[in-house]
Amino acid sequence: MGVEAHATNERVTGRRWTVRLDPVGRGRADVRVSCSRPACAAQVLPSAAAGRTAAIGHLKAHLRAGPAPRPSAQCACRAEECHTHIRPAGPRERPVPWRCGGAVVLAVITDREGRWWQVMECCSRCAAAHPTAKVVATAPAVEAPARSDGFRAGAAAPTTPGGIAPPGSPAATTPTFSAAGPHFSHSATATAAGTAVPQQASAPRSDHRSDPRSAPRSARPPRRRPPRGRIAQRLVPHDLRPVALRDELTELGELFRAYQARTEPDLAMLADLHARKAEAFHAWAEATADTGLRLDARRAEQAAATARLQHLHRIGQAPDGEGPAVARLLTAPAQWNHARSVLAHVAETAPLPGAEARLLVVMVTLRTAQSGVGNLVGQDIKGLPLSDPEQLVGQLVESGWLGISGTVEELIASRPENPTQITVPSLTPDEDDPGPFTFGRKLRPKLSGWAQRVVGEKKLRKGKTEAGVRLLALALATGSDGEGRLGPGGEGIGVDTLSSWCAVDPGDLPALVDRLTAADWLAEADITGTHLTGKLTERVLPLGCPLT
Repeated sequence: MGVEAHATNERVTGRRWTVRLDPVGRGRADVRVSCSRPACAAQVLPSAAAGRTAAIGHLKAHLRAGPAPRPSAQCACRAEECHTHIRPAGPRERPVPWRCGGAVVLAVITDREGRWWQVMECCSRCAAAHPTAKVVATAPAVEAPARSDGFRAGAAAPTTPGGIAPPGSPAATTPTFSAAGPHFSHSATATAAGTAVPQQASAPRSDHRSDPRSAPRSARPPRRRPPRGRIAQRLVPHDLRPVALRDELTELGELFRAYQARTEPDLAMLADLHARKAEAFHAWAEATADTGLRLDARRAEQAAATARLQHLHRIGQAPDGEGPAVARLLTAPAQWNHARSVLAHVAETAPLPGAEARLLVVMVTLRTAQSGVGNLVGQDIKGLPLSDPEQLVGQLVESGWLGISGTVEELIASRPENPTQITVPSLTPDEDDPGPFTFGRKLRPKLSGWAQRVVGEKKLRKGKTEAGVRLLALALATGSDGEGRLGPGGEGIGVDTLSSWCAVDPGDLPALVDRLTAADWLAEADITGTHLTGKLTERVLPLGCPLT
């Protein structure tokens, strides 16, 4: 096909296809691998790691089975007005409308996150213009048209002892083909480039000293620059000095990319990497007087401190110079904020009045928060302080807020081996409404377990506290700081806010506070006409979601 195009002086469009890795749905772990070639069907894989492996394997199979790049192909990026095509004509080179320069290659371009891989048949200069391009194959040399004197332009010929190729020799008419098949590589090698470096013929020794400048250009060894590292979307200059700093930046970039490929986080390792990055960027800024590098160094210091603090919180230790850390049930600020968002949503959208209805809506919302669908058994409802659970569940069903797969009696009688499926239509996401919550399905059971621990806490359960006391415990657990003091900075929580959340009159709130104090939940409690101050006891601090 390439020979016909060359013979008719027609250029064929370079090939291009893309392999993509896309999520199947919101909050789901499985991914879809698709290929833009019409004969390839999409695949669904259980995880991003499996999908990335399948996508790379699919791409490599295409590269192994597909034809080599065609010498006469037009750049695939030419139609997109690639900036390498748009340049002024040099004194020795005229711009060619269908090619920038260099041989036609098959290049693989990918994004930094590893979500798509694109194969392009283009010029080597275009491939070099893409920072993530990897050349996998190079087109063979094209036989040039014969000249009137019998020679072929650009054809390599064997040399005689005098260094002159005889006219009509086989070497003058045989093109050189690439011996390397399609493969992934970081740079184009001499074999993949499809061009052989000619050997200089031996010449008789002369009496005068030879001039190195008179040696043919092909006999000079090619200049090879050391590989350039990449870190934080910056290229490490190959001439950066000292060399130890350049090597440190290059190694750090590789370590960060390796960390991003990990399946499980290691916050201690991440903190160390950010600390090394901050030190290296400070040295880089001193060497180049670049203000942007100094700012990046400060951001790296902040990231190192944050990652180290999160690591200490996860393992239950305290930072240096602080008291013992609290091993909390919910460990991260994002989880604490999601817990507060669920309680705020219930306060705004509860379909029935009263503390008992509010408590039941909280627990059902946490069971169905991610998809609008969940399971309940009778013990989940009978374990709550509800005076008439069957009537309350029936009212939620009649209001349309709750849907169950059977009857209310079957739900109350259901056991763990045969749970009842429930649905909350207002929490079911669709194309137009993704739902009120943004956390994933892995966090939902953690939030539900946290609320169950608070509501069913041992002393609250043994004291047979009513629904309003359990709701107040939830509100105070999410409304205290890291030391357990109520309100931002220990200034207290508004009485109107607490009474609205607990669905009780403000006058009934002091009695609820007394019940929590008796259950060893609150200490130093003081309620005024506007605020409730005090602090959570050390016993219940692990159940808290500190204000940040």
